[in-house]
Amino acid sequence: MKTTKTREKLFPLLAGLVALALVAVACGGGNGDDSSTTQGDNPPTTQGETPPTTQNDNQPAAQDRSLVMGRANWSTGYFQAALVRKLLQRLDYEVTNPAEIELGPSFAYLGMAQGDFDFWANSWYPLHNNWLLNELPDESPIGDHVSPIGALITSGALQGYFITKSFAEKYDIKTLDDLNNNPEALAEYDRHDATPGNGIAEIYGCSESWTCEEVIQSQIAFSGWENIAQVRVGYEAMFAEATRLINDDLPTVVYTWTPSAYFIQLQPGERTLWLGVEDVLDDSNPLGLEGGAGLDQRPGTVDLTEGSCANINEEGICPVGWLAANIGITARNDVIENHPMVAALFRVIELSVLDVSNQIVAQEGGTSPDELADQWIADNADTVEGWLATARAAA
Repeated sequence: MKTTKTREKLFPLLAGLVALALVAVACGGGNGDDSSTTQGDNPPTTQGETPPTTQNDNQPAAQDRSLVMGRANWSTGYFQAALVRKLLQRLDYEVTNPAEIELGPSFAYLGMAQGDFDFWANSWYPLHNNWLLNELPDESPIGDHVSPIGALITSGALQGYFITKSFAEKYDIKTLDDLNNNPEALAEYDRHDATPGNGIAEIYGCSESWTCEEVIQSQIAFSGWENIAQVRVGYEAMFAEATRLINDDLPTVVYTWTPSAYFIQLQPGERTLWLGVEDVLDDSNPLGLEGGAGLDQRPGTVDLTEGSCANINEEGICPVGWLAANIGITARNDVIENHPMVAALFRVIELSVLDVSNQIVAQEGGTSPDELADQWIADNADTVEGWLATARAAA
């Protein structure tokens, strides 16, 4: 990595964020400060080379087949990034290593719109829609320069709160409202949380600069949970503490999502339960955030198997309070327009949430995202060849 150039590119990006006073809205978004879940507190890095220019012809010349790729700063997106890169390489594109530009959403959409890189495969929609509304220094919306394209995982990105099962059953806690309104349960919870003795149940939420952090704050205000607060630090540290408490059968509530190894480690139905939310956040924007109406989580329900949800109904519906999201690619508009083969590929890639979760578990076990992508391509050769054929036909 070219350190000098990296700093030269990052500092204007930071200055742009301060000047614009961007309001963060993630599982990935917050208040303009990207906190990595996998890189400790190290600042995000950007790739030092100048992004390539593209031509306006319908088929890029061979020498123009170069793209600069980024990836999100949560490890559960690494496999998708590696896979998309390798598929593009099968189309004879030169694509930079996405690990060289690892960012949270508050930098990523702005950097993409400014031309620091061309695309990533880690968008969560509709959760990330608000980032497209922010403006560049020339007052043009980010959405004028970048666009969602395709959906790698459709409605498979579930998210919500998980509670220690033994604690929930002891106090008949089925929703966060139940916890907020039960003095005895609150007292026991408070003895073991991040700030014991303050009378508040502190739940483990999202890293700052992720949109899910703003959703949780809005949910607390919307539901009037006066006895509940969100812990907002690096996600890895929060999850480690939450799992310690769960493994010791002590009370805790932690936010997480699928696809992820976190979800699998929580063992819903065995060690934890999905926790319900009585009043699903709507578009009323209780905190008055810029773009806060877009944090609407209705209908806020998911289909779950019996026994995994603390408040499941007869139809198997659990009121988790969160909208199921699509995980997909966002790219610069000029890339989509000038590289029809790339655009066609982006539109046809589809992955299952279970398959991606398995890859993430293997990644946690020490296999690199590149190795996992190579093996997945080999195991799904017919599907991959179909995608590539569709892409080549668009050239």
